[in-house]
Amino acid sequence: MVSRHIYLQLVLRIVLITFTSLALAFFFFKTQYLPSLFLLVILVLQTISLITYVNHTNRKIAYFFDAIKNEDFTLRFPEKLSVKSLEELNHSLNMLNGLIQDIHLKKQAQEQYYQEVIKQADIGIMTFNKKGHVLFANPRIEELFNHRPLNHIKQLEQIDKKLYNLFAELKPFERKLAQLTNEREKKQIALKSTSLLLNKEDLLLVVAQDIHQELDEKETDSWVRLIRVLTHEIMNTITPITSISESIIKYFRTEGGELKADFNEEHIQNAIKGLEVIKDQGGDLMEFVQSYRSFLSLPPPDKELVPAKKLLDKVKVLTEQESKNAFLSFETVVVPIDLELFIDEKQISHVLINLCKNALQSLSETENAKIRVTAGVNGQRKKFMEVRDNGPGIPAELIDDIFVPFFTTKNSGTGIGLSLSKQIMHLHGGSIGVTSNKNTVFTLIFE
Repeated sequence: MVSRHIYLQLVLRIVLITFTSLALAFFFFKTQYLPSLFLLVILVLQTISLITYVNHTNRKIAYFFDAIKNEDFTLRFPEKLSVKSLEELNHSLNMLNGLIQDIHLKKQAQEQYYQEVIKQADIGIMTFNKKGHVLFANPRIEELFNHRPLNHIKQLEQIDKKLYNLFAELKPFERKLAQLTNEREKKQIALKSTSLLLNKEDLLLVVAQDIHQELDEKETDSWVRLIRVLTHEIMNTITPITSISESIIKYFRTEGGELKADFNEEHIQNAIKGLEVIKDQGGDLMEFVQSYRSFLSLPPPDKELVPAKKLLDKVKVLTEQESKNAFLSFETVVVPIDLELFIDEKQISHVLINLCKNALQSLSETENAKIRVTAGVNGQRKKFMEVRDNGPGIPAELIDDIFVPFFTTKNSGTGIGLSLSKQIMHLHGGSIGVTSNKNTVFTLIFE
């Protein structure tokens, strides 16, 4: 409506100026100078009026936008004027000003709400730019670092130089661990970074959380499970040794502890068999201890770039040689085909072969047995490898224990394979996980 009235005003004024100009030209060429002079004065006044009208409208709109830019919502234009088009323009500008003010107030309230939520959050949140200036730091992160206020990451050097270097070198989408110790407590702080673009400025958002208590609980739980498994294995080995030793002693000593004078052939044969069992049990115990030593003395990985296709082809050949199932389907998938992994080839090959052997054992009674090994890049832009089989799966009550050293559900084996695989992935800076629903899937993720 407003634009139509202004449009009509402009058209009317331009039409009048046009007719006045034509009349002025007509009388001028007829050498009637008095009417020409009169029309010239009218033409000048019409032109001035048009310019004034346009400038007045433009000034109002310019004032309006300046006020909006400066967040000044007190500007009001009179709505009772003799000119209908200007009256409607003023009314529309006042109404638009009110709408923008409502939106601005709602935005401010929402911003205050989010800031309050962030302030009350149990995790530390901090945002800083490339120069290290801290734009925002909630109270929790100041409490974690025991420093208030945080204005620049250089201040972290006063807390711990390693902590400052960690922040200075932190890149987007990285995860880091920082350890802070003072006379009162010890903190294990997990850091996660994310890049932001705000007002055309690159920022880094860092989330910090003290995970010391969680690590303590996890460590205690791991020790309990490990000790339970160690106790079970050692007791299974020592109990027969103790029992057989007591039986042999009875063959050669009386109840009073004196050595018997005569021995029959049966007692001697039983004693020899018992000693052989003790020897075997002792050998098993030595093998068990050797497995523990190998788990603890794993060398650091000698990393190099290895084509994923070459690695999977090697694993496929070795696995198919181990397989006794003629109907086994073994598939390898690499996406992209030229994918390379920065790994210790021997160690990761050991992990994959161990996982494939486990899959083969679970598929021993499965028809249409399938193993699929995949290498690729996931949604978080991390390289991964996956071993999938369609076996019966891992029971839910056992899935949390399969990475515990020496835990095994097999009649043979030391139970060191999966825990050793987990240790190898840890040394590579990655992780290993498992899911077991319709299919059992072991996933290796590389940082």
